[in-house]
Amino acid sequence: MSLTPQVLLQLGGALSGPLGQLLLVIVAIGLVVVVGRIVLKIAWRLVTIAALVVGLLLLASLFLA
Repeated sequence: MSLTPQVLLQLGGALSGPLGQLLLVIVAIGLVVVVGRIVLKIAWRLVTIAALVVGLLLLASLFLA
């Protein structure tokens, strides 16, 4: 089955009902969760690196002062 414009129009009609709309909402929530997980993974790394840098600077200021 190729995705011709005719097939896409037929699928659009199937998604206009309540179950189709529910499926679209669930897929959208899934995309938000996946993107959120990626962003949080990067954020945790940045927070960890920042905490290590600040901790090392604190230790250096204690011993060098």
